[in-house]
Amino acid sequence: MVSLKLFNTAGGVSEVKPRLAVVEADVQDLVEAHMETMLGVRFLASEFVIDCAGGGRIDSLGIDENGAPVIVEYKRGTDAGVINQGLYYMAWLTDHKDAFRHLVRERLGATAACQILWSAPRLICVAGDFTRYDAHAAREHRRSIDLVRYRYFGSDHFGLETVASVTGHSAPAKRVRRAAAGPPPGRKQGGAMAELAETVDEVLVGLGDGVTRVQRKQYRAYRRLRNFASVCPPQRTKILVYLRADPKAVDLVPGFTRDVTGLGHHGTGDLELQVRTERDLERAGDLLRLSYAAA
Repeated sequence: MVSLKLFNTAGGVSEVKPRLAVVEADVQDLVEAHMETMLGVRFLASEFVIDCAGGGRIDSLGIDENGAPVIVEYKRGTDAGVINQGLYYMAWLTDHKDAFRHLVRERLGATAACQILWSAPRLICVAGDFTRYDAHAAREHRRSIDLVRYRYFGSDHFGLETVASVTGHSAPAKRVRRAAAGPPPGRKQGGAMAELAETVDEVLVGLGDGVTRVQRKQYRAYRRLRNFASVCPPQRTKILVYLRADPKAVDLVPGFTRDVTGLGHHGTGDLELQVRTERDLERAGDLLRLSYAAA
């Protein structure tokens, strides 16, 4: 379970007693207004009408920071049908890619529409609570599903807590170090840098529960609800890792850490980490944990 993440929505002093929304629409309106900050998802459309025999409206449509289509469904309290409803919409989405592609092109441009990650569509269910049966159902489906519990705290804070996070077609990240059965093909070909890349992978996966990998051509993302690290393919002498950490809060070290805010690079994150040795990875431990917590 991911720790509760609080978002200040008004700027005042929050009371600590949690509460549910008065109506479901309050949750939807708030999340849609701050979707990129809260979920790492760029908002595309609200109450999107689907064209099929059964009909229906998708609460929110978006695209995440890795280019994956995202359906967000909301419930004020606990609702056993939220997962099945979301999966119904996801089936429509995967059968009507042109409609989603057109929406992305219209809102974000042709480049984004050409880079949609169709191998990993996601369903995010935001509700007042979930039962253990919901968590089991999410794990049984071969889809990427996040169950996210919300709470209001007073009038100015809103909290999100991930109850379950399941990866669909991409295999869940594993923490087991490869045994002595022999090095994988990449290690034979890439030598020291390939071996270092594998160590980076093991460290990022081992930061805590709920870590999943998303593979793109230019980088591999490690995420909880949002990306916390993006790792580029090894260069000749180093591996570049981009973290979700504020560079202004870090003592930057030339040749090790760099502020890339506003600079173009693959993946997401404003802090660049240059890893040349396992010692560099050890030095970066606090930064990695900070980025993990921020996601």
